[in-house]
Amino acid sequence: METRTLIVGAGPFGLSLAAYLRRRNLDFRLIGRPMEFWRNHMPPGMLLRSGVGWHLDPDGRFTLERFFLERGENPAAVKPISRETYLNYTDWFTNRADIAARPARVTAVRREDGGFRVTLDDGSRVLARRVVVATGFYSFAHIPPALLALTPPGRIRHTRDAVDPGAYRDRRVLIVGGRQSAFEWAALLSEAGAARIDLSYRHDTPRFTPSDWSWVEPLVDGMVDNPSWFRQLSDEQQEEHRAHLWREGRLQLEPWLENRIAGPQVRLHPRTQVNRVALQPDGSLLVGLDSGKVLPVDEVIAATGYQVDIRGLPFLDASLVRELAVEQGFPVLDPAFQSSVPGLYFSSLPASRTFGPFFGFTIAVRSAARIIGSALERTEEGI
Repeated sequence: METRTLIVGAGPFGLSLAAYLRRRNLDFRLIGRPMEFWRNHMPPGMLLRSGVGWHLDPDGRFTLERFFLERGENPAAVKPISRETYLNYTDWFTNRADIAARPARVTAVRREDGGFRVTLDDGSRVLARRVVVATGFYSFAHIPPALLALTPPGRIRHTRDAVDPGAYRDRRVLIVGGRQSAFEWAALLSEAGAARIDLSYRHDTPRFTPSDWSWVEPLVDGMVDNPSWFRQLSDEQQEEHRAHLWREGRLQLEPWLENRIAGPQVRLHPRTQVNRVALQPDGSLLVGLDSGKVLPVDEVIAATGYQVDIRGLPFLDASLVRELAVEQGFPVLDPAFQSSVPGLYFSSLPASRTFGPFFGFTIAVRSAARIIGSALERTEEGI
């Protein structure tokens, strides 16, 4: 196969860009199983912090609001949105936008003849002039090395892989982490019948209060006309925006979680860290906290987030990795999301250092699609 543009990843960022290119009849291929990370690495019953305005269509036609209206639902009343509802929307969007994805996985990307040769897990190859990597979070799951070293091999799982609450029924579970995902996993495990859930985290317990995202959308939308806006800010101004987003997304918890973790089986251990783990003869664990408490545990889940190191993407050829300009694990990008390797673009979380922390959230999918898409258009036109 040959194509002008190959999009790697069929999550929100890949689907949004595909819709932009499809509507303008630009040549592209989309590789990936649509919304695979959301389907296979987020738990059933999860609720989204995003609202109806966080839709995928860069042209504003196939929105979440329209999706709900066509189902006879009041968009304003659907809050919070469940993972299942959002996946129904993305299926509807993919169908309405006439997006076809090849359900394969990319295993290698390397240079060839001024473009790229891309190998898929079915053995086929694609020759592309340009490649847009929109693979999202999966490859960047992070467990602190010190915690990993303390835990017996195979006895700790990142939330990325601990997605079946029912598998923990009657089990004693330690969740390491104290932000939204940790508390959400605790609620889901409790509702699935876990015998006991302990949460250990280094900070105070976040407060339960609704997050206010209203200030983000105007900033992200404005970047379509000024993609360099964030990088032109001073270091202090950039840090202010990061801190603001951190306060909304990390220093508080959604109120709909509070009652769900109120049962006696959920126990909170703020301002603590794991400092020892001992494997018991029966296969269980005794986990010691630096507070002096010792917890009997069957399973350990790390709700410790994601940390970008673009050099760790498994499909990038070593020669490409050597060419990439990287800062603190993130690719250095131009105003069109293009890396230091001509023709190689990065969207989603890897773009969040250059374009701002908002690009780790679905609120930014439309702006990313319009910025990258218009740059590809200009390239096609020879401008």
